Amino acid sequence: MQDAAPEPGRRRSLARDADSSRRVTLLELFFDLVYIAALALISRELFTDVSWHQALRALILLMAVWWTWVITTMATQVYDPERPAMKLLLVVVMFAALLMTTAIPQAFAERGIVFAVAYAGLHLGRGVVLAVNMRGDATLRRRPRHFAAWFLVSSVFWVAGGICTGPAREALWLVGLAIDYLGLWLAYPVPRRGRLPHTVLAVTPDHLAERYQQFVIIALGDAILVIGTIFSAGGSEAGNLAAFTIAFSSTLLLWRIYVHRSGELLAVAISAARAPGRYLQTAPYTHLVMVAGIVTSAAGFDLFLKQPTGTTPAGWVALILGGPALFLVGRSAFEYEVYSRVSWSRLGGLLALAAAVPPARVLPPLAVAGLAALVLAGVAGYDMSRSWNRPLEEPVPPH
Repeated sequence: MQDAAPEPGRRRSLARDADSSRRVTLLELFFDLVYIAALALISRELFTDVSWHQALRALILLMAVWWTWVITTMATQVYDPERPAMKLLLVVVMFAALLMTTAIPQAFAERGIVFAVAYAGLHLGRGVVLAVNMRGDATLRRRPRHFAAWFLVSSVFWVAGGICTGPAREALWLVGLAIDYLGLWLAYPVPRRGRLPHTVLAVTPDHLAERYQQFVIIALGDAILVIGTIFSAGGSEAGNLAAFTIAFSSTLLLWRIYVHRSGELLAVAISAARAPGRYLQTAPYTHLVMVAGIVTSAAGFDLFLKQPTGTTPAGWVALILGGPALFLVGRSAFEYEVYSRVSWSRLGGLLALAAAVPPARVLPPLAVAGLAALVLAGVAGYDMSRSWNRPLEEPVPPH
């Protein structure tokens, strides 16, 4: 759903013109660079202390970082990123996101307040700037006001969590995340004003699809970074070379499974949907699960690249097999967004990964990684055989 052409009195607002370019701008791509570092630091948090407690902390950090990207991407759906005010806004948001990123290693220690204030300030500041710059356009000005109202509430928990220490910080930040994620799912209702209508949650199919595709590539780039840096420091004997090959193959298979049909046709599915705005309320959640799976897989790569032999602790098994499992769960939900169904290969892959857990405890890490790669290869192979020499299946979005 594209915005209508702005009236003459609205030309100076940030709203996209009907004839403006829908391509992703170079500044948006530059903005994404922050998230390469953020994902790398989060995956490092996972493998430096393999425990459920650390996994919870990594999830909190990932969800916070992901939400800064999602809401900014939603803004560039409605507002023209080529306008000077939007360019300045993207640079300022990038600065705040980078400040958050630098605090990740100590986010649950002495730099928690830096992480929290940067997160809250980023969202609140963006809402204020957009509301002020939407002069003469009450409909589009309503959007950032609703966003800012919800982020104002959640920021109380973020800042309070940054001040507190220990379990209190984790609990308060989880409440903040719940408010932020629930707000989008409910279309940001505000007392007396109701929810944001779909005409305000406008969608530009090509731009939205391309942005999510690009972030998946960024997440896979984190996996490539882990593979390259760890292998370069570990020599090139046969065992390390085998680990390198399995890690690279797994990354390639994750990419292949993502792009196969659903990943390629997301823009077409959005255009074909009766309510394209619903993708703004679902795609962030499905892609979060896939990105979490890729980040977890990258942490698993680090483990078996450094130590391919010996026994595999339970925490290692959770990372090496859990990463692909998380990715397949998210990919299943994503497929449903595009085709209103889930392929048997996704469910079969999840069952195969679950079946690999018991024997994984007595296998070396390299063998466990090999099992995960075989499962991903089976899913990708089934996808290719199912579509071989067949016409392209048209998307059937859910009603």
